[in-house]
Amino acid sequence: MHPRRKSSTASARQNSHVPLNPSHLREVHVPSDPSTSPDDTKLTMSFPAQDPAASSSSPQNTVEFSTAGIPPVPDGASVHSNGESVPPDQGGAVIEVDLEHVPRSRLRSNRDWDQSSGCGSENCNHGSLSPRPWHQRDYGSISSDMSRDGFGGRYAGGLAQGPGESADPTHALLGGTFADGVLGSANGHKMSTTRWLAERNGIKNQKSMYLAYYIPIFNWARQYKWRYLRGDFVAALTVASFYIPMTLSYASNLGHLPPVNGLYSFAINPLIYAVLGTCPQMVVGPEAAGSLLTGEVVRENIRKGTTDDEDGVRNAEIAGIVTCMAGAFIFTAGLFRLGFLDNVLSRPFLRGFISAIGVVIFVDQLIPEMGLARLAAVEVSHGSCLDKIIFLFRNAGKAHGLTSAVSFGAFAIIMFFRELKKRLQSRYPNVAYVPDRFLVVVFSAILAWRCGWEDKGLAVLGDVKSGGKTFAVHFPFETSHLKYVSDAVNTALIIALLGFFESSVAAKSLGNGEGKKDGIQNMSLSANRELIALGTANVVGGLFMSLPAFGGYGRSKVNASTGGTTPMSSIFLSLITIICICFLLPYFYFLPKGVLCAMVSVVAYSLVEEAPHDMKFFWRIRGWSEMILMFGIFLATIFWDLKRGIAVGIGLSILRLIRHSTRPRIQILGRVPGTTDKFANAELDPGNLEFIEGCLIIKIPEPLTFANTGDLKNRLKRLEDHGTGAVHPALPRVRREEHNKNIIFDVHGVTSLDGAGAQVLYEIIEGYRDRGVMVFFCRVPSERSQVWRLFVASGIVDMCGGRRCFVNSVEEALRLTEMEGGRGEGYRSEDD
Repeated sequence: MHPRRKSSTASARQNSHVPLNPSHLREVHVPSDPSTSPDDTKLTMSFPAQDPAASSSSPQNTVEFSTAGIPPVPDGASVHSNGESVPPDQGGAVIEVDLEHVPRSRLRSNRDWDQSSGCGSENCNHGSLSPRPWHQRDYGSISSDMSRDGFGGRYAGGLAQGPGESADPTHALLGGTFADGVLGSANGHKMSTTRWLAERNGIKNQKSMYLAYYIPIFNWARQYKWRYLRGDFVAALTVASFYIPMTLSYASNLGHLPPVNGLYSFAINPLIYAVLGTCPQMVVGPEAAGSLLTGEVVRENIRKGTTDDEDGVRNAEIAGIVTCMAGAFIFTAGLFRLGFLDNVLSRPFLRGFISAIGVVIFVDQLIPEMGLARLAAVEVSHGSCLDKIIFLFRNAGKAHGLTSAVSFGAFAIIMFFRELKKRLQSRYPNVAYVPDRFLVVVFSAILAWRCGWEDKGLAVLGDVKSGGKTFAVHFPFETSHLKYVSDAVNTALIIALLGFFESSVAAKSLGNGEGKKDGIQNMSLSANRELIALGTANVVGGLFMSLPAFGGYGRSKVNASTGGTTPMSSIFLSLITIICICFLLPYFYFLPKGVLCAMVSVVAYSLVEEAPHDMKFFWRIRGWSEMILMFGIFLATIFWDLKRGIAVGIGLSILRLIRHSTRPRIQILGRVPGTTDKFANAELDPGNLEFIEGCLIIKIPEPLTFANTGDLKNRLKRLEDHGTGAVHPALPRVRREEHNKNIIFDVHGVTSLDGAGAQVLYEIIEGYRDRGVMVFFCRVPSERSQVWRLFVASGIVDMCGGRRCFVNSVEEALRLTEMEGGRGEGYRSEDD
């Protein structure tokens, strides 16, 4: 115990204002003499002053602890502490420790309590999501102007005049990562907060810190242990047995490409993602939707005559263009930090479109499964999904018997084992390792070889190496290929959007491995770095003319459930696929195409089977708009085509987003009966609140920007005329004019304000002034905030009558209306 106390004492000598331990203040002795009041009992602790000379000659610079609680330090954070300007910084700081007040008594003393916002701070002047600058310090807390070792925080020297701006032009232009990590320039006291905190906490090798963050293999490779090897290898082998045959079917049946080009997606993309990706257990590979959309571009060029269905090399080059462009879109979005876009498209949009894709794929696969591929190529090869359904009903009698038996038999076997594994997995988890689809593919190939099914009319995969060298690189944007680019741009963008959204869902579901006993630690998920990783993988994959490949939740879940814990499982998967391409391609010759189509049909079924669950949920919550959006996208895709379906979906989603963001959510407040300082939203509880005679209290609970201030005047007018925003504007005025003589704006949630919003607010207040209406503001952010600076610069403060019209609570504003001499006597200058 003695050495520990000695080290604590030494630390206290360096930072004399820091307690020896977090609860040291509890050891303060409070005299039991009843004659001594708690206010007379104080402890003092000396402070090191900024100036050594002042420190020796100014013994009054002390920290005082008392039972009266900890008063907020005047730091300029409050705009209107007493209706006046903020006092300058004091020479000495005082901290008083609350030894008696319990939480209940402190909550009861909060005068400016607001029921509608849930805020309990006494002098709250902040937004609903921002920190509380006037938060009263509890015992053991340290003022912000003292040393904060171990507390972190932002570097004060790096702040400019604007909120969140950098005082250093280099950091403002290039960002802290490039300026600190690459250039390594601190520029004196102007540095990023990252560099400042690293230097204060003794963190060395800052360049390698950035390198490990942006290229995660330098992070997880150092953490890799031999005991992870077995699980990663078994997981990779399991995923390969499931998805390599499926990738062959994606390429041949959906993408209209040589099957080997589908394998390139599993050979290249997982390897690159293992180096750059941020989700350790996610497996990157081709998906049904992306493969189908790529095939649409290929078929469009076949229809135009620019290529032929049998020209596998040219079709592969077109697919490489689509893949490379999709990767370029994703990579560019990552460079510009557009990772937030994964929150733009809603769940109904994704569910409606993915369900429609499932139906389209299922119908497409029925044609080769029934042996009608040649007939369909003449009649409905480029028709809609509805045209193909009609074609199947008309030509069901012409189906090939052996092909139908093999295809539907394989589909039934796979579905049987799929449901059986679902039922048994809770009791026998190892049943997930059974490669049922791999076994179906192997046995069907053996039967096709031994029984001579090819001679009986059964279509087989044939020679997988259909022309060209293995792993041949083709630059997709040669001059002769530019004629294909115009058809590929829109489709590539759609593939990029869908692929990123699916990868984002998979990454969020799997997590980064934090909190687990085994696995990689300190790999933070980042949407922007995921964009970079997926974009790089697809750009490189496009050079090898592969299918677009993104993260998939299904195979990633298989990878995680079969022992994969690190990105090494993706590397093993790439190596296994490369071995298959180099040595096992001849053994794929007798794979029946109908069996591969059946495997794709199972995937299509899984895309549709979740739709009823979402429909029941939206029906239960009466989410009619979500259901309309989902059905609209579904029907547009089924009866029209994929591109127009997703265009309709994106358009409707953007319209819903714009409509939601442009509606100002202003509220009219009423007072809770029996109180003087409690106010709540009168729209939610109109029968139990009371209105104030001569006053209209309006709360603005959100930032004011150009997006949501366009209709602000009309909504305020509706509150003035009717006392609610829930009525039709055709209703004549029912609220008497004398109750609008004083307008009180509670801007508790206005955490930001732009020029357009300030202009609209200025025009509103100018209209009130012309009508002789008094306007008061309460709970405005601090003088250092952008909101207050725009209030001053735009003239809103002067137009309202000066700073005295800006107070800390609605209750103070109501008292101020009485002090101003009654209701609506007009504006007076602050100097009057």
